[in-house]
Amino acid sequence: MAGRKRPPPGLDRDLADLPPDLRWREWMRRIEAVLFATATPVARDDLARVVGQGASVDLLIEDLAIDLEGRPYEVAQVGTGWMLRTRAAYAPAIRVAADVGGQLLDLNEFDLAVLAAIAYYQPISRDGLKDVFGKEISRDLIGRLAERKLIGTGPREPRRGAPYTFVTTDTFLAAFGLESLRDLPDPEQMADAGLAAR
Repeated sequence: MAGRKRPPPGLDRDLADLPPDLRWREWMRRIEAVLFATATPVARDDLARVVGQGASVDLLIEDLAIDLEGRPYEVAQVGTGWMLRTRAAYAPAIRVAADVGGQLLDLNEFDLAVLAAIAYYQPISRDGLKDVFGKEISRDLIGRLAERKLIGTGPREPRRGAPYTFVTTDTFLAAFGLESLRDLPDPEQMADAGLAAR
C-alpha cells in the first residue's frame, strides 16, 4: 500500500452521493479494511488515499477505535502508522486454537537483553553493545534480530572504519505493543523492581 501514489481507478473517495453520517461510516470501514488486510502499520498518508479530500484520518481512527470497543481486536498506533491488533486478553485462546508458531519471536533471554540495549541506546554499534555487556555480540545474533525485522541499520558511527549502528523498527514496536520508544519502561524503575541491572 505504501507505494501507491493515488487511489485505483473507480475508487470514489469523496462519496458525495451519501449523506454525511453514512459517508463517515464508509470511510471508517475503508480504513478498517485496509488495516485488516495488512500485517504492518499503515501510515496516515496511505490511509488518506481511501477517504475524501479533507477528511481527518485521525478523527476517523478515533471513531473506529470507539466502534471496536468490546471487540477482540483494537486499533493501535505503532510508530507513525496504525494497525489492528488482537487484545492481550485473547492471547491464550489464540495460542490454543490457531497456528501462530511462525509469528512467535522465539528469542532467548540474552537475545531480548541485546534487543533491549539496542532500544535504549540506539543508535548503537556492536562496539557499543560490547561496552554494555562486557563481551562481543555475535554477528549471528544481530542477524537473527535483523531477519525478524526487529532491528535495522542506523547511521554509521563517525569514526575510523565508520561501523554500522543498529536501531529498532516499527516491527519491534508492534511486537512489544508500543506506540513509540517513549513507551519503553524507565530503566531506573526496572532496576528498582529487580528486572534489570543498574
